[in-house]
Amino acid sequence: MAAEGTGNFWEVCKEFVGERFSFLDNHKKFIDAKENGITWTDSDVESFVAVDPVHGPVVENVRKAAKVAAIGSAVGALHLGGTAFKYSKSPHGTVLALGLGAVVGYTVGKEAASHYYQLYRADTMASQVKFLEWVSTKSEGRS
Repeated sequence: MAAEGTGNFWEVCKEFVGERFSFLDNHKKFIDAKENGITWTDSDVESFVAVDPVHGPVVENVRKAAKVAAIGSAVGALHLGGTAFKYSKSPHGTVLALGLGAVVGYTVGKEAASHYYQLYRADTMASQVKFLEWVSTKSEGRS
């Protein structure tokens, strides 16, 4: 009797989650883009900027913001990890500090870049999907 109620619960949960995450079905081929044969370079981004004046600059700025976030992550990890090692000499504390520094550095870098490039004003997900659609049609030879 309990198994019957549990099965009904899981069906309801599956339906609920399926409705909330239905956007994944629309963008399934882009989630693992490299595995699906969708690859691009910096020259593809520059070509997309020339082709699409609305979404192109947004994609370019998102890529710049990602680079700033990666640099922030490295700086945060090195700074906090170095400080922890200098004062504690504890290996596990240093590793934890490296991880925390990376997360905090990434977050601060991403937010700073988002404000600098004014990404909060644009729909970055839509722009990236347009870019990936453009790249996939280009790689299929339709462009």
